Amino acid sequence: MNRSLKALVGLGLLAGLAALVSTPSRTLACPFCTMQGQTLTGEINQASLVLFGTLKNARLSNNPAEAEGFTDLEIESVIKDNPILEQKKTITLRRYLPQDSKKPYKYLVFCDVFEKKIDPYRGVAFDINTDVSGYLKGASAIAKESVSKRLEFYFNYLDSQDLEVSNDAYKEFGNADYKDFQVMAAKLPATKVTGWIKDEKTPAFRLGLYASMLGHCGKASDAPVLKAIIDDSEKRQLGSLDGILASYTMLSPKDGWALISEYMKDEKKDFMLRWGALRAVRFFFDYRPDIISKEQVKTALLPLISQGDIADLAVEDLRKWKAWDLTPKVLQIKTTDAYKVAIVRRSVLRYAISASASNVQAKEFVETVEKENPEGVKDAKELLKLEEAPPKSVTPPAKPMNLPSKP
Repeated sequence: MNRSLKALVGLGLLAGLAALVSTPSRTLACPFCTMQGQTLTGEINQASLVLFGTLKNARLSNNPAEAEGFTDLEIESVIKDNPILEQKKTITLRRYLPQDSKKPYKYLVFCDVFEKKIDPYRGVAFDINTDVSGYLKGASAIAKESVSKRLEFYFNYLDSQDLEVSNDAYKEFGNADYKDFQVMAAKLPATKVTGWIKDEKTPAFRLGLYASMLGHCGKASDAPVLKAIIDDSEKRQLGSLDGILASYTMLSPKDGWALISEYMKDEKKDFMLRWGALRAVRFFFDYRPDIISKEQVKTALLPLISQGDIADLAVEDLRKWKAWDLTPKVLQIKTTDAYKVAIVRRSVLRYAISASASNVQAKEFVETVEKENPEGVKDAKELLKLEEAPPKSVTPPAKPMNLPSKP
C-alpha cells in the first residue's frame, strides 16, 4: 500500500489529505484534536434567533407558490432571543416537516430575521432526552470568561451521553489555541482522564486529545497507560499516535524521546509509526521546546530524509524551520535512492531555493538544477511566493437552507 493510502486509513479522508498535501506549517490550534470547525456556540453567535423545541402540526400549503407547507415549533427554550419573538411559545415555520412518530426528536433551530419575519435556515435534531439546552445556556453564561475557563466547562461535557453535545465540546478543544489548553489541562483530574483512555468505548480519534490532557496533568507513574496504547498495534494505527507519543514523552522524557527516535531511524517500521513520530516531533518544535529543544528536534529528523516514502515531509519541516545549518545533509539526499522520488526532489529544491539567500552551497545547487530543469525551478519559486503571500479574504458562503435533519 502506498503512503497516501496508508495515511488515509484510520485518519479519515479529510485528515489524511490535509496531512499529505499541505505544507508542514501549523496553526496554534489544539495539536492533537482531529475534529475542528464551527461549533454550536459559534453558530449561535451568527444567528439572529435560536430556539429549541418540538416540531408539530406539519401541513402542506394550499398555495405552493407561497410555501411548500408549514410546521409549528413548540418552543421549549429560547437559546438566543430577538425582539421579534415577543415571548411567543409557538412559531410557525414555512417548511413542511413531518415527524416520525416512532422516533421523535427535538430541534435546535437557527433563524435569521428578514423583513420583520423569522426565517429559519438550519435545524439540528436531538434525542428527546437531550440536555443541549442546558449545555448551550451554560456555554452562554461563560462566554466572556477566558478560553481556559471555558475549556474547563466543555471538559465536563466530553463524556456526555448526547453525541451531538459531546462532539461539540470536543470541537471547542479542537478550535482552542494550545497556550489556552496548556493552562487548563494542568488542572484536570488525571484519574478521570486515565479512565477515558482505558475505556474501550472511547472513540479512537479522541485518544490524542485525552493523552495530551494526561501529559499535562499526570505524573511519571501515569506513563505506562500511554505506553500500553503505543504497544497496541491496533489502537496506535488510528490517527492518535502523535498525541500519545508526545504525551508519553512529556511524562517520561528519556524513554519517550528514545522511542520516537527509534521509530524515525528504522525505515522498515510501518509508515504510520514513522509519520506519527514525525508529527510528535513537530509538536515539540512548535509548542514545547522546553521539553525537547529545537536543535534536538531538527537533528532527530535527519534519519527520515533518506527514506523515500517520508523524506519530503521531513525536508519540508526543515525548510519551514529555516534549518539552513543542515544544508549539507539535505543536499546529500541527491546521492540516495530517495532522490529518485519526484516529490522528494521537489522538496529538496524548495529547501535549497529558500536557503540560497544565505548559503552558498544551496545557491550552487539551485543554479545546477536550473540548467537542467529551468521550468521546474521557476515553478518552485512561484509556489514559494504564493506560500509567503498573505491570505486573501474570502466572502463566507450563504447560509444553507437545510432545516431540519435527523441524526
